[in-house]
Amino acid sequence: MQITVIGRGDCSVEEYEAAETIGYLIAQKRETVCCGGLGGVMEAACKGAKEAGGTTVGILPDTGEGNAYLDVVIRTGMGHARNVVLVNSADAVIAVGGGYGTLSEIAVALKTGKPVFGLLTWKIEGVFVCATPEEAVILAVRAARLSRPSRSPRGPGESS
Repeated sequence: MQITVIGRGDCSVEEYEAAETIGYLIAQKRETVCCGGLGGVMEAACKGAKEAGGTTVGILPDTGEGNAYLDVVIRTGMGHARNVVLVNSADAVIAVGGGYGTLSEIAVALKTGKPVFGLLTWKIEGVFVCATPEEAVILAVRAARLSRPSRSPRGPGESS
């Protein structure tokens, strides 16, 4: 599963710490952290995921390198339009804090039926408000797993 973590590139210390914990917890559950690939909340989520041995994917708005904690860098050159690609790459979304870019990502997620879990973020109908990073991760991972069909391995000649 891919859990997308969204939030400001210039976040508060509280948001950074929350995002770092979220990234760590997602990786502990063996899920992939996706983000916009830049600083702030995005960097913190990736840093936490790497500390737990997880995999991180950054879908960048430009053609740069992204933050230092990315395993996979997708350079879109699309500016804010990359928000649609980022959200559509998610099985669930966790918003931490955020400005108008985060708001646009939340809107795309809700419009496309992606579950959104919020911590210190916009209070919008459809966003599940979470009190802690742990709650956000538990709910997001559960929603992501429920939204995807099981992928049981099959051998040659085995039917579904």
